[in-house]
Amino acid sequence: MLVDALDVVLIEIVGGQFDDYAALDKALDTYYLSLELIVSMRWVALAKWTSVALFAYRLVGVMLFEATQVRVFLLVFPNLFENFYLAYLVIVRAAPRFELTPPRLAVLLFVLLVPKLAQEYLLHYAEAQPWDWTKRHLGGAWPF
Repeated sequence: MLVDALDVVLIEIVGGQFDDYAALDKALDTYYLSLELIVSMRWVALAKWTSVALFAYRLVGVMLFEATQVRVFLLVFPNLFENFYLAYLVIVRAAPRFELTPPRLAVLLFVLLVPKLAQEYLLHYAEAQPWDWTKRHLGGAWPF
């Protein structure tokens, strides 16, 4: 996940150029998210099937985007799976007696969805480039 978050930085450091960065990024994302999906298969039923549904939902969005190059699909099909995966792991670790119920799941998904939609909008629809902004405004602080 950390490599995915910093992939643009790493590419710039090594001086790499990719003809189709978005396709490579989505392929690598799907790979590591698939590993997370496998882990979630050991969870209680509601959490497991929620993770399967969220993974499948995002996968549909990625496939539609790759087929059409219409960026709105990445906004309409946000990657809520990863946020749910991380949140559920933290909750279960911090509160082992926590029981996921449908009402709790609804609240959790809503709380996770709001910031995720903002991120998806900025990165994938508005095509904001936070790394470029950071370099322009804090350029002297970076060694590359």
